[in-house]
Amino acid sequence: MAEFDPVRIDLPDKLIGPRVLLRPYQEGDALQLWEAVDESREHLGAWLPWVKDYRARTDANITVRRLQARWLQREDLVTGVFDKASGRLLGGSGLHRMDWQIRRFEIGYWLRKSAEGHGYMTEAVQLLTRFAFNQLEATRVFIRMDPANTRSRAIPERLEFVYEGRLRNEMPDVEGRPSDVDVFALIPDDFKRLSWAHLS
Repeated sequence: MAEFDPVRIDLPDKLIGPRVLLRPYQEGDALQLWEAVDESREHLGAWLPWVKDYRARTDANITVRRLQARWLQREDLVTGVFDKASGRLLGGSGLHRMDWQIRRFEIGYWLRKSAEGHGYMTEAVQLLTRFAFNQLEATRVFIRMDPANTRSRAIPERLEFVYEGRLRNEMPDVEGRPSDVDVFALIPDDFKRLSWAHLS
């Protein structure tokens, strides 16, 4: 049997919810990306090591190009999360650390400081989870976070992901020190039981 090539998978150009739109980054998004990260350095930098890589606006241009290439190769499906009405960039999400053979996907996310508290990221994670199970035939969708990151943890809890446990010294923190990680996940049987699973 020939080895499966994920580049053959057709992906939609956007996912649309009631208030948010998810799509891969385009060249014209670099300024908005820079502004969103720059606005939120203290807020995001405590949890996400890549924030320190944004030192100038041109860094966002480079990031967008790299993410576009990884999207085309189906290596990392990073999306911007946009306000559907205004087009404003609210944050980022996507499907990461994929195993296409067994159809396992991780959902990651970040939200700019000024967009917090409105449920945007909960809606985005719903869209990605439904897409993963309904279109990509996922066998596992999971979310990981630092146990101290209560805002991040609230999303899988709200969406009834199953808490699988805490992995000790699993990942480096922003200073490179070993840190614990909490893991939430869904498999197909879990997903089917959720009230929001098949909403449009």
